[in-house]
Amino acid sequence: MLLERSELPPLDAVSHLCGLQAQEPQEPFTGLWSRLRGFQPGALSDLLTGRQVVRTHLMRRTVHLVTAADVLAWRARHNAMLRQRVLGVYRRELAGVDLDELAAAGRDVLADGEPRSMTQLARAVADRWPEPGTRPLGEMLVAGVLPMVQLPPRGVWRQKAGVRNALVSSWLGREIDPLPTEDGSDPVGQELVRRYLAAYGPAATADVRAWSGLAGLPGAVAALRGELVTFRDERGRELLDLPDAPRPDPETPAPVRFLPAFDNAILGYDDRTRIIDDADRGLSVAGSRVVLVDGRVAATWDVEPGTESAKDAKDAKGAKDTVVVTPLRAFSRSERAEVAEEGEELAAFLSDGESTRVRVTASP
Repeated sequence: MLLERSELPPLDAVSHLCGLQAQEPQEPFTGLWSRLRGFQPGALSDLLTGRQVVRTHLMRRTVHLVTAADVLAWRARHNAMLRQRVLGVYRRELAGVDLDELAAAGRDVLADGEPRSMTQLARAVADRWPEPGTRPLGEMLVAGVLPMVQLPPRGVWRQKAGVRNALVSSWLGREIDPLPTEDGSDPVGQELVRRYLAAYGPAATADVRAWSGLAGLPGAVAALRGELVTFRDERGRELLDLPDAPRPDPETPAPVRFLPAFDNAILGYDDRTRIIDDADRGLSVAGSRVVLVDGRVAATWDVEPGTESAKDAKDAKGAKDTVVVTPLRAFSRSERAEVAEEGEELAAFLSDGESTRVRVTASP
């Protein structure tokens, strides 16, 4: 949805994108603004408060904004990965802790239906496991052994709020779907691959793994091969896609787009050179917001808060925030103009129409 803004409703867009990475609570709003025509941020806030989308640890053990339907269907398939990723950080601290017993203790604490911060939840079970400390216990509880969501107002437009966690079952009124175990065919893994390719294909199996964090999807890919088409990229890697997926002509012009921090258009691939130069790869994990020019990362952007000078202090409207664009390469005159034009639109969106200020700094 980056070549042309879509008419999809926000809920359908979140579903199509397989969720939006959201550890920075306000970033998904920019991600949808860049993809949806006439997107209104209140619509996404309403989906959060209406329990149709949730903030939860899922792909790669990072916080994602996903539909309620997807967290219910996908969470069990991610359980083992989530536990292992927490253990990868706190294996020594959590040695000797029975994770099933920890999960049961956490559920007992949350049985009263009251949301809790990670620290509050960890302290409630720390008498039983005093050695690990609250951080390892808390992270395993909220991101590993218990399916949990972060409640609004966290993630609501223009609201700052701490993290309050509740069980998925408490917030959505039902338990997550159990994994089918009859024949080992991994239907949930197959659906994950289909959904990923629908949004991000053509892609290699390594890309699917990098996006999901799941190592056990080769079986799902193998089961789907009969319904997929294959290609080879410039390096000879096999790429997979759905037969009816859109594959625009390589010469299709790509408009300027402003992406939020940690957007899956970049992080959703193992081979990120398709969209970002190797020299700039570090930007993708540092949380830098980036600008696409002709479909590739060509600049970073941020918002510079307005400051009032003594001369302007009497201005009733005060100072204006400015979208500041920092090119990573030389821009042509037309590219600079297109970046500035889209930046003005972004500034208006982020300021609720109060500012259209944008500044494109000198090219390197």
